[in-house]
Amino acid sequence: MDMDYLFDFLATTQLTFFIVIAALVVAIVALFSASAARRAAAEQSDTVKQRVESLWHDMDEIRVSQFNGPDSTEAGRNPIASEQFSAEKAAYEAIWPLVWLLHDKLGMFLRSVESDEPAGELRLEARKAALDARNTLNRVRPFCHDDVDGLITQLIDNHIKAHLAACHFMDLRKDSLSSNTSHEREVQKEKFHTLYEGQSRELLNQLVGAIRRRMLR
Repeated sequence: MDMDYLFDFLATTQLTFFIVIAALVVAIVALFSASAARRAAAEQSDTVKQRVESLWHDMDEIRVSQFNGPDSTEAGRNPIASEQFSAEKAAYEAIWPLVWLLHDKLGMFLRSVESDEPAGELRLEARKAALDARNTLNRVRPFCHDDVDGLITQLIDNHIKAHLAACHFMDLRKDSLSSNTSHEREVQKEKFHTLYEGQSRELLNQLVGAIRRRMLR
């Protein structure tokens, strides 16, 4: 009887050991996967940021060369065009930092949600960034080209939808017992992934190109 108990105890201990090892391996794989995803997102964000910085640098160089070149007198004869350009440039300089801040804050919030880390403060920061971007766009919209206005509007809307999907995901995660809830969580997770990693990044690239064409025309 004692030997049977000993064998049962050893079998249970061995099973528990294997379960612990398997859980540890899964945790390590998930950690490395999350780290790789964050590095990829950071690299993509840096690429877009570098493109925008080069945009303003190129724009300033061309404006200086136009001012110093032989066509400067012709530009001086058209003060209305010069004022329109300055107003449009000022509008983009006002709205772009807020668009980028929204993209950055939302990315931090989504990564925290996906990693199941505390995200309450990041949630509020992303929401505030969206409100600030939308309010500023409404203020400078009369000075923006239609293409740029449309891209920024769609970009802000996409970020808001991704934010709402992530918030819904957080609410659903509180009820993890239902299989229907588990499916809905996956749906919401895929939704904010698609909106942020796919559509929003493409819109950012299009926005950079549109501003470049407007400012370097």
